[in-house]
Amino acid sequence: MTVSLEQLRRCHFAVDLGAARTRVYVRGVGLVVDQPSAAAVNTRTGALIAVGEFAEKMTGRTPDYIKVVRPIAGGTVVDIEMAQRMLRHLLGDKMRRMLRRKPRLRAAACAPHDADPLAQRATIETLVGLGARRVELVDTLIAAAVGCGLPVERPEATMIMVCGAAATQVAVLSLGSIVTADRIQVGGEAVDHAIVQHLRHEHELILPSQSVRPLQLALSGNGLTPHGPASTEIHGRDVVTGLARSVRVDTAAVRDAIQTPLTAVLDGIGRVLRGCPPDLVADLADRGIMMVGGSALLPGFDQMLRQATRMPVHIAERPDICAAQGLGAMLEGRIEPLVLDPLAA
Repeated sequence: MTVSLEQLRRCHFAVDLGAARTRVYVRGVGLVVDQPSAAAVNTRTGALIAVGEFAEKMTGRTPDYIKVVRPIAGGTVVDIEMAQRMLRHLLGDKMRRMLRRKPRLRAAACAPHDADPLAQRATIETLVGLGARRVELVDTLIAAAVGCGLPVERPEATMIMVCGAAATQVAVLSLGSIVTADRIQVGGEAVDHAIVQHLRHEHELILPSQSVRPLQLALSGNGLTPHGPASTEIHGRDVVTGLARSVRVDTAAVRDAIQTPLTAVLDGIGRVLRGCPPDLVADLADRGIMMVGGSALLPGFDQMLRQATRMPVHIAERPDICAAQGLGAMLEGRIEPLVLDPLAA
């Protein structure tokens, strides 16, 4: 999955296919698509009814013949045909016509670290179906590090943590390459599931699908931190009666409920640091960890990492679009590689 910057500069557009959101960057235009990876389909006729934000709002609110599907799971395309149809509608006719006019259309795409060949092939076939003659794959960790401005090309350590919906990827980078990395199968969805189970067991309450996101449990930006509000009111459906009911939830109990999935992330960080050369670990003591990805915004997550690792922890300015921005910077030629010329004998 190693690709040169020269090859990326020849690409016309880049796609970040995430389990939660899909983003498309077009060279010379910028970020043109940033929508949920969801599509609503009429199961009787096979017709596509909605994609993106509108399809996301339809989740849990449709009649039985309309199904909301997610063609991307865990950063991997699981339904190639549906992913192609979703991307075509997200791009729109005008943008597709502009791309079709490019001679020998080339595309770039993010791929999770250590993605297996089948997952890589599914991503390539999805973009080939959109008209791309050639597809370059870039490791999500490298793209996200470039997008948040880390000096990845220098001979010094930078540590990045990509907090996705289905998985969390942690890596130490130096000289433009990954020194050591780990992929933990715990992401924002696991945190959501932990909160749903807590409310079901402790309060006998089922949350609506649109209210599962843990950020909506917070009354303010620090709602799930020790300094936030002590409780918050949640509306849902009673498990026994099926009627609508509101309960007051202790935010300290919610913090305890999400500790188990977040502890697995801490274990992954420990494995990465143990596999890293001591000189690079010394660099990280000063520079710390850069958090990117939508789940990096979980209130109190950065504070928990700070206490556990005793290292500085930073959240990127726009953590959710860092990977797409990194791909865009490579396409536009804004990244200059460090040239290592062999010494003459």
